[in-house]
Amino acid sequence: MARASGCSVATVSRVLAGTRPVGPETARRVREAAEALGYRPNQAARALRSRSTGTVGLVLPQITNPFYPALVRELTHALHAEGRAVLFADCDDDPKAEAEYIDDLLSRRVDALLVVPADEHRSRDAVAAAAARVPLVLMDRGCGPGIADSVAVDNAAGMALVLAHLAATGRRRVCYLGADGTASAAAERRAAYAAGAAALDPGAPGRLALGGFSVEWGRAAVDLVWDARPDALVCANDLIAVGALQRLQQLGADVPGDVAVTGFDDIPMAALAAPGITTVRQPVAELAAEATQLLNRRLAGRGEGPQRAIRLAPELVVRESSAPRP
Repeated sequence: MARASGCSVATVSRVLAGTRPVGPETARRVREAAEALGYRPNQAARALRSRSTGTVGLVLPQITNPFYPALVRELTHALHAEGRAVLFADCDDDPKAEAEYIDDLLSRRVDALLVVPADEHRSRDAVAAAAARVPLVLMDRGCGPGIADSVAVDNAAGMALVLAHLAATGRRRVCYLGADGTASAAAERRAAYAAGAAALDPGAPGRLALGGFSVEWGRAAVDLVWDARPDALVCANDLIAVGALQRLQQLGADVPGDVAVTGFDDIPMAALAAPGITTVRQPVAELAAEATQLLNRRLAGRGEGPQRAIRLAPELVVRESSAPRP
């Protein structure tokens, strides 16, 4: 390559490594020669020299939830633009498996970690230990204060948007179909429902059924609450809403005439359902961008201060499942 560019070996090395400034004309000749020769840098050798692998570990709780593939896509694009590759692990909502995956990624010498914790409490020790070794950002869910930088949607604001919309459409006998356990998103949405639903009906905070973030639970939950004849089902995510809609249709209930249905996340399935499901849209691209920026600050050594917790504004997407009654 030195011969092809007409430069010395040392100059070629400086251009390709970016370690020292080189004149723009010289850099152009070196890069053109590299392109013509099909040169690709040896990442393993570069990692040995720089002690950086250029990789970021990503640990998710459940890739079968359609919200997470969209997040992975945005994160991959954002990190690739920064010259970083992603190593991905799915812990299947198991904090023990999550801890093992985190250890495995650290043993592969990732430069940093992005984690959506499976459980607010049981994930804390493994996440805190990892954050003491490499830059780490929590996404979508938290592990309590003082653990690591975090970025998530404002779940309380999203639930407030849903309840205000239902009130405006004349719904009063609302019921909540949520997830049990201590994942922070589940807990925040449940608490926000309890805090806001009393304004519609004093009995509303007590009308709830808790299970999992799944279509199957959505179907089963309807059978548990249907005797109370709610006029709106507020679902903790879109998967629950899809399941609830399926079961209501089996029961012969008219949606939205008899009962409105709302979700949370705005996965593609929500728009494709019949009727389309009113939901809270998470700003996935912004979530990925903010997580990448937080990670870059720590990797560049500019983030030695206290952890930052960023909350992103949600958006209500109104569809046919919550249309006003005739």
